[in-house]
Amino acid sequence: MEHKFWEDFSVGQKVTTDSITITDAHLVNWAGLTMDFYALHMDEEYAKKTIFGQRIAHGPLTFALSIGLVGSTGILGDSLFGWIGIENMRVPAPVMIGDTLTVDGEVIKKKETKKSDRGITIFHYTIRNQKEACVMEYDNIFMMKRRV
Repeated sequence: MEHKFWEDFSVGQKVTTDSITITDAHLVNWAGLTMDFYALHMDEEYAKKTIFGQRIAHGPLTFALSIGLVGSTGILGDSLFGWIGIENMRVPAPVMIGDTLTVDGEVIKKKETKKSDRGITIFHYTIRNQKEACVMEYDNIFMMKRRV
């Protein structure tokens, strides 16, 4: 893992991840892990009668996959002290079985803290499907190590 620090990131810096195609197995495994067996995700006959016309992926599953996709790029290296949270999440479109998702990340803000050994970096993540439609976006906030 590459050694990185808060100073190694700059506002405007971008990353695009590899892609992942959502399968039935993703939904089934996520439901088993989280106990979220809501019919819209698990029951094809129920889902056919909804505005979506089919089962859709769990929103938190899409979120978790986006975290993993960005992490797998290695862009963060070993820079993180911890995750502070997310802000400004929007889910403008559903994720369907068969959709292929890719994440675009961009550093949108950096802040110094009172402690000289750390800083805050905010990345904006945009998750898009194979049609380039945004299915989720949010600001991901990290506490990062600084060079001291």
